[in-house]
Amino acid sequence: MKRLNPAAWRALLRSALQEDLGAAGDVTTRFFVPAKTRLSVRVVSREPGVVCGLAIAAAAFKSCDPRARVTLLARDGARVRRGQAVMAVRGGRGLLTAERTALNFLQRMSGVATLTRRFVDRVKGTRARILDTRKTLPGWRALDKYAVACGGGLNHRLGLYDAAMVKDNHYAGGGLEAGVERLRRAHPRIPLIIECDSPAQVARALALRPDVLLLDNLRGPRLRREIRRIRALAPRVKIEVSGGVGLAEVRALARLGPDRISIGRLTHSAPALDLGLDLG
Repeated sequence: MKRLNPAAWRALLRSALQEDLGAAGDVTTRFFVPAKTRLSVRVVSREPGVVCGLAIAAAAFKSCDPRARVTLLARDGARVRRGQAVMAVRGGRGLLTAERTALNFLQRMSGVATLTRRFVDRVKGTRARILDTRKTLPGWRALDKYAVACGGGLNHRLGLYDAAMVKDNHYAGGGLEAGVERLRRAHPRIPLIIECDSPAQVARALALRPDVLLLDNLRGPRLRREIRRIRALAPRVKIEVSGGVGLAEVRALARLGPDRISIGRLTHSAPALDLGLDLG
């Protein structure tokens, strides 16, 4: 997801602004800042990271002051240093009304992009690519996955509709082979991912020729053996590793030779990047 369609965030932005304004509006700014006040502000990163969400932050300022002049000083996906300004805005007191909402979007998306970039940097030089999961903030999936892409990661399936991912719970009915046959008959172009956590499941899955074989919660020599086995028996099948992967271990996992490492914490536990609004 290299581009983010404004349709994915316009309603979210309107809702966020309404949530902040309520029925009475910004009572602090209205009663403490004269209506004719003109402001010049900069959005500044307080720490190194990867910035993301600039268009949404700019739209927040424009929503509260349609006459505001916004200048972007960085682009989504760019690395920023501590103290670097990423946006400059000139306008009226409405800029203060928009401040928190603009920063909320910008900080969360930049946090996701920054954490993703840290994982991507850790596996540099290996064949492994870093992927996200569906563990996204409800309603924010497009934004979260765009932020992952800005951090250099790849997007896993966007939802339940664009890839079939057979997990342990789907084995409950016992009809794995029949299910695969029905899927391919109905949706021949949809990728098939089969999750395995034992050698027996790997053997069963390989017989079905999946596009991706996902090795969940396997580590150490056991994981190494399964990767070598899959490479020998089905070299065209993509190998994915998942299950609580952290920064400390991701490079060691990548050096075992998987094609993909999927990481839920990219979107469910990324710390916000510290950005702030400075006058002048």
